[in-house]
Amino acid sequence: MEALDRGVVAVRATKSSAFVSWRLLGTEASDMAFDIYRTTDGGAPVKLNTAPLAKATHFTDKSADFSKTNTYSVRAITGEQSLPAAKTTSLNTLRPNAPVRQYISIPLRIPEGGVTPAGESYTYNANDCSVGDLDGDGEYEIILKWDPTNAHDNAHDGYTGNVYIDAYKLDGTFLWRIDLGKNIRAGAHYTQFQVYDFDGDGFAEVACKTADGTIDGVGKVIGDANADHRGTEGRHTGRILSGPEYLTIFNGRTGAAMSTVQYLPQRDPENRDDNPDGARQKKIWGDAHGNRIDRFLAATAYLDGSRPSLVMCRGYYTRAVLVAWDWRGGKLAQRWIFDSEDGTPGNKKYNGQGAHSVTVGDVDGDGCDEIIYGAAAINNDGTGLYSTGLGHGDALHMSVMDPDRGGQQVFMVHESRSSYGDAGIEYRDARTGMLLFGVGPKGDEWGKKADIGRGVAADIDPRTKGYEMWASYGALYDNKGNVISKTPPREKNFLIWWDGDLLREFLDGDSRRERAWISKWNWKTQTSDMLFSDPECVTNNGTKATPCLSGDIFGDWREEVIWRTKDNRELRIYTTTIPTEHRLHTLMHDRQYRLAIAWQNTTYNQPPHPGFYLGEGMKPPAKPDIVTAVRSEK
Repeated sequence: MEALDRGVVAVRATKSSAFVSWRLLGTEASDMAFDIYRTTDGGAPVKLNTAPLAKATHFTDKSADFSKTNTYSVRAITGEQSLPAAKTTSLNTLRPNAPVRQYISIPLRIPEGGVTPAGESYTYNANDCSVGDLDGDGEYEIILKWDPTNAHDNAHDGYTGNVYIDAYKLDGTFLWRIDLGKNIRAGAHYTQFQVYDFDGDGFAEVACKTADGTIDGVGKVIGDANADHRGTEGRHTGRILSGPEYLTIFNGRTGAAMSTVQYLPQRDPENRDDNPDGARQKKIWGDAHGNRIDRFLAATAYLDGSRPSLVMCRGYYTRAVLVAWDWRGGKLAQRWIFDSEDGTPGNKKYNGQGAHSVTVGDVDGDGCDEIIYGAAAINNDGTGLYSTGLGHGDALHMSVMDPDRGGQQVFMVHESRSSYGDAGIEYRDARTGMLLFGVGPKGDEWGKKADIGRGVAADIDPRTKGYEMWASYGALYDNKGNVISKTPPREKNFLIWWDGDLLREFLDGDSRRERAWISKWNWKTQTSDMLFSDPECVTNNGTKATPCLSGDIFGDWREEVIWRTKDNRELRIYTTTIPTEHRLHTLMHDRQYRLAIAWQNTTYNQPPHPGFYLGEGMKPPAKPDIVTAVRSEK
């Protein structure tokens, strides 16, 4: 896994104090102690703690002169020896008279808007983000997708503007931009970009679907620069139903395309209802105008238990195809392909089971990752593990939700009542698919369609052990299916560990009111209490109200959230300034959690969960069984 630095971050919490936090790395002992130092205006370092810091990995400095430059460094202690300090970065330095605020600002380069062939104007919004150590310095960079304001769901026709992918350092330095070109449609279902160190050389790569006219980060064009495969008539207008499809691995340091191969599976047959094979295409995918076939998912997984593989997916309403790729020695090689329609005995039952998201983890304890593909699971060797038959759904969560049961569990909500029956809200064993409890509507109490569009699982109530779960319909349940509250929390989108306890908070927003906030379940009043809000920031993806990214990006184990400002000129990375008594290794060195950060941008973004129980009454998790990558210049 990644060789991360100490991740020291300092923010001015009040007029008279700074809050400083840092990582406990997954390669370090759980009881590692630290010393913290402050350097003022380039002077000699001054140790701020009187005794080694062996509890929480944060410190509040109330003695600094904030009219001067203050830089904080943290040194790990082994025995009687203090190890070298973490390097000076923009994160751990407070400039003179730094404002009281708890975020890191990253200025953005907004792409120039345009006009479609139909004469419609569009501009750009900052959308989903990911992180990766692109340059091998131990600090994450931000990779940002820009969506045009005319981005479309697959169910709608119409032209869209080009999609761009940018890279920025945490000090705001712009690194590169990839223009995916006119032959990649804009919307939540088309560009699932994976950022990860796929070959273990210490430098992260970027991978995504490309097409004729894609321009990489150094200005090189992929395929035919002049090709325009967009439809021009009727329901085909703006849809891309023909032309070659590619998969490209980009160099994280430069944005240069390093390898481009044919995307698998290609359209089979070509996705047009005027194609002679249109009837067969419609039978396989569900329609012939690009709605079902152009539903893409992506993930990263340790399929051999040692190094990561890229998993690119197509389809989930009907046919489902997953293709695993290895990036080794500068070459992209196919590891395996799973196809629900390839005639393999038993594969047919995996049709129609996918979700608008995907999750990854080792569910059978063999050290290798499985792909939870909605209501189904694919083994690490590319064979089917199980299919529940409950059908497609919009929200998906996996972790150790019941610490007394053993293994992991999956919470999912489903869309079609004819498939899910009495388990529209479903909680199952992650290894076997066995239903642990399900909730369905009685009569028409949820409406005739009963499409359950949202569902969340987290430990939010200390009165019951383990995770609680709730959805767009129904109540708030414990992990045995008991009703805790007939009125569940109104927040049903995203989660964050923000305050000082082990319960998880809500990360949500209101696109109509242009608000983004963090709130917490109050089990005494059965309502949510507001903890934090920034009126200048907004969420993404409409009513789903998702952040650009949430995750343990730096500092201690609590999570940061990245929101965009209303004018799209800035990303703000918010970090908590609330003290905690709890100490955990950085969540980014838990394999399942780190992989969740990689797939978080996939389609309907879902919050990350670790591969161990993190909640009230938890036992200290084992030290991560990892080694970190050795950086090698090539």
